[in-house]
Amino acid sequence: MQPEVSHEIREVAMSSVKVLEHPLVAYHLTVLRNRETPTWEFRQTVNRLSMLLAYEATSGLPTVDWPVETPITRTVGKRLQGRIGIVPILRAGLGMVDAMLQVLPMAEVWHLGLYRDEETARPVSYYNKLPERNPVDVAFILDPMLATGGSAQAAYQALEHWGVKTIKLLSVIAVPEGIGQLQANCPQIEIHACAVDQGLNEHKFIVPGLGDAGDRIFNTLH
Repeated sequence: MQPEVSHEIREVAMSSVKVLEHPLVAYHLTVLRNRETPTWEFRQTVNRLSMLLAYEATSGLPTVDWPVETPITRTVGKRLQGRIGIVPILRAGLGMVDAMLQVLPMAEVWHLGLYRDEETARPVSYYNKLPERNPVDVAFILDPMLATGGSAQAAYQALEHWGVKTIKLLSVIAVPEGIGQLQANCPQIEIHACAVDQGLNEHKFIVPGLGDAGDRIFNTLH
């Protein structure tokens, strides 16, 4: 029997995350959860879900008028305003980058290396090449799994230190514990997820979850 997440925690979580509800999302999530799904299909499915998340998460990006000349006449369209950064958390976040670049080909890509200490379940930073100045205007943190929230919080704080004003997190699956952690420590972050699962088990793994996303994306299961 897995531990239940309290009603209060779940209410906080659901009030602070935008869940992408769609039949296609439900189908692709089922493919990801299936332990029999091979690596190549798992990777492709993460890509598809990431593109759907990207479409939703970019809906509020600011635009400016952009005069163009069509084959028929002149008109005024729109272009995105400001610089956009895509920030995958290594290594699992790399599986979401290609989908984001399909939607935002002009975006910059900055990497943050974080791993979870299996004894303490706390994030350990091992790679950060963010510059000291000239931050992007909007940053999208990519991490397929929002579990304890430690890595996402560390990524948020690194981007905040850089000077980024608008920061969004894109996760395939989140849990109330991780969302609550971000709610308490990164109240300005905007969270987008395909599903909010039941919670964490005693080993801090998401239930029902989909296993280790990084291992399944890169075929390093033992």
